Amino acid sequence: MSDDSGLWLLSLGPAGAAGLYWALYRFYRNTDKSHAFEHETAVEAKPVTGSDHKINEIKGTQQTRINGDNVRAYRKRVRRLRRRDPG
Repeated sequence: MSDDSGLWLLSLGPAGAAGLYWALYRFYRNTDKSHAFEHETAVEAKPVTGSDHKINEIKGTQQTRINGDNVRAYRKRVRRLRRRDPG
């Protein structure tokens, strides 16, 4: 036997890693089984409807906050869950 007899054992590491990567990629991606929405679905576009009406305009505001915000009042924003009695 030569000194290269254990070389096959060292090649199992990268080959096994590549095989595991390929198997996991195929399992989670399912590219051969997935639905190709862009090719298999007909989408009919319709003209855009609606209108643009200006309702309000604010110019030159210097306010850095919104009136009535509750950023600092965390007890009003977050409610504590109440435990139900099992009985």
